[in-house]
Amino acid sequence: MDFTLTEAQDDLAELTRKILDDQVTNERLREVERGDDRFDRALWTQLATADVLGAGLPESVGGGGFGLLEQCSVLIELGRAVAPVPYLSSITTAAAAIARFGTEQQRRRWAAPAARGELVLTAALTEEHNPTPAVPSCQAERQGGEWVLTGSKTGVPAGAMADLVLIPASTSEGPRVFVVEPDRLAVQRQRVVDSDSEAWLDLDGVRVGDDRVLGGDPVLGWLLARATVGSCAHQVGVVSRALEMTSEYARERVQFGRPIGSFQAVAQRLADAFIDVEAARLTLWQAAWRLDEGLPCAAELATAKFWAAEAGHRVAHTAVHVHGGVGIDLDHPLHRYFVAAKRNEFSLGAAAVQLGRLGDALAG
Repeated sequence: MDFTLTEAQDDLAELTRKILDDQVTNERLREVERGDDRFDRALWTQLATADVLGAGLPESVGGGGFGLLEQCSVLIELGRAVAPVPYLSSITTAAAAIARFGTEQQRRRWAAPAARGELVLTAALTEEHNPTPAVPSCQAERQGGEWVLTGSKTGVPAGAMADLVLIPASTSEGPRVFVVEPDRLAVQRQRVVDSDSEAWLDLDGVRVGDDRVLGGDPVLGWLLARATVGSCAHQVGVVSRALEMTSEYARERVQFGRPIGSFQAVAQRLADAFIDVEAARLTLWQAAWRLDEGLPCAAELATAKFWAAEAGHRVAHTAVHVHGGVGIDLDHPLHRYFVAAKRNEFSLGAAAVQLGRLGDALAG
């Protein structure tokens, strides 16, 4: 594989960073975090106007025709800025899935407006007490020409504000993915560690027709893989910027007449963090490239998510420790990187879970 970023990736990342540098300030983040959902709609609209949202989607839904690698470049920049927008859930996961597997009507009704920033989409991929999201606990039973959904979903990103949710459920013939509007569900907002909100969805008794079926097992596997890679990309952005901030602080903070970065213990922790960040970055691009090429990538996905989790944990703690008390001060921006890294660490399976999946991929 070639680790060199394409011109499109560089250009899209540069455009995204310019918008975020101008718009995502500490003061603006504090203002957004006082709301219910940690969602900056004005920033979302600006990203849509600049074609950042649509660039990574197919031309069939009004996108720019680029793909997963370009989306990962955007997600890295969003992670660097801890930007309060649901790009991963709405664009990389849900809209891209509808664009790939949906009918013409589904693409026109949901994916195209999502590319324009007019709708927020998401996918409900996690369930309580279910460590294997590829086998949903939620059930869908055929009754009277319709599908009746039962069960619940938890930790649904942007679930409390989404206009459409992709819901995997098990049937007698294997998993299927359904598209459902949240107003047909019982939705309970869940506040998470970074002040964002996720949602608990109660599906019991929801009835949908065949026109709300997106696809079967291949669609669910595709969603899980894309969401995992996207989470890794976001984490690379988070830990990269956290390390930069910590290195800058270590050069400027003086104790005992010397910058603290000149002390061996501090320098060694920064060096370890750098290796963690690079491991997360390289394994991300390997997994993303293989996934985008349609190559087998179960081991690469687990490896990338393992490093995203491990790097997130270690770099986040290093950043806080080197900053000292400032690192946990809510008036200082660093705390957002700590909680973002912790959220990404556990999203779709922490390090121990990924080692189990890697073992299965190697021994299977």
